[in-house]
Amino acid sequence: MTEKLPKVCVFTLGCKVNQYDSDAMLAVFEHAGFEICEGLEPADVYVINSCAVTAEAEKKSRQSVARILKVNPNARIYVCGCASQNNFSQFAKNNVEYISGTDKKLDFARKIVNQYVKDEQFDKIVPDGFDISKEFEDNDGVVNLRTRHFIKVQDGCNNFCSYCLVPYVRGRSRSRSVESVVRELETVKDVAKEVVVTGINLSAYGKDNDTSLANLMIALAKFDFSVRLGSLEVGVITKEFLDATTKIKRFCPHFHLSLQSGDDTVLKQMNRKYNCTQYFDAVQLIRKYYPSAAITTDIIVGFPTETEEQFENSMAFARKVGFSDIHVFPYSSRRGTVAGRMKTLDPDVVNDRQKRMTAVKKELVDNYLNKQIGMPVNVLFETQEDGVWCGHAPNYVKVYSKNGAHNEVRLIVPSHKYFDGVADDTVQ
Repeated sequence: MTEKLPKVCVFTLGCKVNQYDSDAMLAVFEHAGFEICEGLEPADVYVINSCAVTAEAEKKSRQSVARILKVNPNARIYVCGCASQNNFSQFAKNNVEYISGTDKKLDFARKIVNQYVKDEQFDKIVPDGFDISKEFEDNDGVVNLRTRHFIKVQDGCNNFCSYCLVPYVRGRSRSRSVESVVRELETVKDVAKEVVVTGINLSAYGKDNDTSLANLMIALAKFDFSVRLGSLEVGVITKEFLDATTKIKRFCPHFHLSLQSGDDTVLKQMNRKYNCTQYFDAVQLIRKYYPSAAITTDIIVGFPTETEEQFENSMAFARKVGFSDIHVFPYSSRRGTVAGRMKTLDPDVVNDRQKRMTAVKKELVDNYLNKQIGMPVNVLFETQEDGVWCGHAPNYVKVYSKNGAHNEVRLIVPSHKYFDGVADDTVQ
């Protein structure tokens, strides 16, 4: 048995689901007595929780190995996640100890622990691939306590959007039981001030186990912390669902409603399950319940079949909706998808569209931030730089103040725009 256990860093790329999985792995290491390191700083053991949603994300996952070796040339590196599930061979280097996929990440962490605690050795030969579970893998009560607590309630996706690799690397949709979700939240209720409910396709929650996202919202209403939702699809925005959210005393009126394109023809070619009319109706329904709701979205520019007219339709539709923020992504071809077999557009065309959509994003963000001036808001402050605290309002707007406090909620009245958010009079 190793006398002194190593310092471990879990380096996370990608989505909030990955962050949840990483937190669970960190809890395994911490419980075993490992020293935990925050961020990419010197450590003995590094676990890369990789991402493959875009080619760039997969590239960054590969590059993280080199980044780690610059920090510690003698580091022992382990890899898991979507990028290794998609193509494990890209990580098959002498300095990578072991590679896993998207499944059984807690077992993966325990395997690493046992290597040090019990001197158990495992074969370093890279396997031929990784299976994906058909049932939701519960975390068995393993929780990393944080003021903003992420909770994973769903995994996988059945949508098979033509551009997306996720169903191939995460498997089919599977949901966690309401009872299991409640049990985990009971363990964090005295620490967490906000809970973020996440899933690969959160809107599909419950379709495989005879419940629904609305039922989950009702179950969460018993808790006193704020509740924030991850990315949603148009189909889940119903009166029943929104009625259920109103039962939550501190529901955060921030809806990330995936769009991808504001043109019906492109949406069909993307194999999205709605049109622009249905999307706009969903937005209008949200605003009936939450008139000042922040509605954010993702838009892909430069999809292989997108014409200039269709792109202009997307810009016009974004303005019509009046998003509070847009994540603008240039189309990324992923081998194995339907769109991956299509001829891509000229990179200059894609770059130009990205710049123009980003200009629309800035215009809409500015419009929304202007509406926050003078509106009292409770802010959960988390970080501080140069004497200025930064946190998020319930609508996820960044708020800056010198009157903040670490992991405390403070009432703030924004007086002006500041960097990428708003600030009160204490910040000049």
